[in-house]
Amino acid sequence: MTYFETERLILRGWREDDLPIFAAMNCDERVMRYFPATLTIAETRQFFERIKDEFLRKGWGLYAVEEKVTGKFIGYVGFHEIGFDADFTPGVEIGWRLAADYHNRGYATEAATEVLSHAKELGIDRVYSFTAKVNVPSERVMQKIGMEKAGEFAHPKLPADSPLSLHLLYRHDT
Repeated sequence: MTYFETERLILRGWREDDLPIFAAMNCDERVMRYFPATLTIAETRQFFERIKDEFLRKGWGLYAVEEKVTGKFIGYVGFHEIGFDADFTPGVEIGWRLAADYHNRGYATEAATEVLSHAKELGIDRVYSFTAKVNVPSERVMQKIGMEKAGEFAHPKLPADSPLSLHLLYRHDT
């Protein structure tokens, strides 16, 4: 099922044949450099099932992103319930993860702009996005899609001494 389209991308539901490419992305250190670790195939399968479950429960989620010109699955962009306790939770985040070969093409910004424009009609009044402070590329996407910096926080699921612990928090009220 196609949910949204942009000039260069299709944001659609997930298919079983996305899983091998998704697993390859999640074990690619270039893709996962701002995360605590790469994911195993089993962890990717669990994540895949959680994504599908969120669509069933909420009617929205992390949309599979397909490049129009090639028809290839290249990652995801979309909404996700925040999975930890903080002073801004419960809440909904917008996030993205694209295969390394598709970085620096404006795809994350293009897809996230489209997804964010539909938040209100999906019943989402406020959207957050966050990333490790060292993840400048993701922070740039947040800025380009019109989100405002709301602060910084120590991610509760990371050790305090981790270089990824300090996170930037952005938000957008729809």
